[in-house]
Amino acid sequence: MTRMRIAEAAARAGVTAKAVRYYESLGLVTPGRLDNGYRVFSDHDVRLMQEVRSLGGLGIVAQRTRPFLECLAAGQDYGDDCPASLAAYRDAITALTERIEDLTAKRAALSIQLRDAAHRTDCSSPCEDERTVMTDLNQLPPDLPVPDDDGAADHLVGRSTPHLTLPATSGESVALNRLGEARSVLYLYPLTGRPDIDLPGGWDNIPGARGCTTEACDFRDHHSELLDAGAARVFGVSSQDSAYQREVVARLRLPFPMLSDTQLALAESLGLPTFRAAGMTLFKRLTLVISQETIEHVFYPVFPPNEHAQQVLAWLRSHAGKG
Repeated sequence: MTRMRIAEAAARAGVTAKAVRYYESLGLVTPGRLDNGYRVFSDHDVRLMQEVRSLGGLGIVAQRTRPFLECLAAGQDYGDDCPASLAAYRDAITALTERIEDLTAKRAALSIQLRDAAHRTDCSSPCEDERTVMTDLNQLPPDLPVPDDDGAADHLVGRSTPHLTLPATSGESVALNRLGEARSVLYLYPLTGRPDIDLPGGWDNIPGARGCTTEACDFRDHHSELLDAGAARVFGVSSQDSAYQREVVARLRLPFPMLSDTQLALAESLGLPTFRAAGMTLFKRLTLVISQETIEHVFYPVFPPNEHAQQVLAWLRSHAGKG
């Protein structure tokens, strides 16, 4: 019979010498002793330690592996060939299920706390006056990449608005070809961040992606001025559904509705620029000024997003009475 010292036995079992001593302290392995008192381990001891290690990988702690080790000691080829082992499996599954349920409940409670805090503390005054903990959404990184003008919107001025109706967060359906003769402002954005949902990986490195929250805040903070300057209506447009958008409208206290275009029908009908991120196709940031069912002006590319409503306001004021 093979006799091994602790270091060799641990190496063969794929565990540490400290783990072997722990197993011994629990009575899971019982090594022999040489005359000089040194421990010696057999092939059977190594097999037991491998079983403990394997079960540990499944979430069964060492103290609960005894039924499996006793099954092996009884001569079975596998540690789960005995009824007691099957019962131990069931107990482990029950314990994991209870833990999952407990963690799920705690995660849900934390999400509620996060959403409540976000609604309570998100910027209710201009976003430049930063007083919230949500700086990752309400402030732009200093090195944000500037989007290039790739000419993807050059064909839009003079185009008729499509016969397309989109759902709004206000509950109405908005027909884009029936906005009236007065100017309407539609600012298209890719994806507004939420405090309980991570932004796509590398989001800050995509030119024109970051800044939807600050853009929404800017349109909110200058909404009344935009109306005074001749905009009959202001809409935000994205490919997120209305339920997602309603959370943003409520949290940021937006005085205008968001339009949902989950199928990117507006992009398809007008040939609008889009990009891919995290498996999603999203609008590139772009703003349309629509008058008499025709696209009168296009802002593209848009930068910086946190000042864009002011850019639109300046244009409206300089074109007052010319629509």
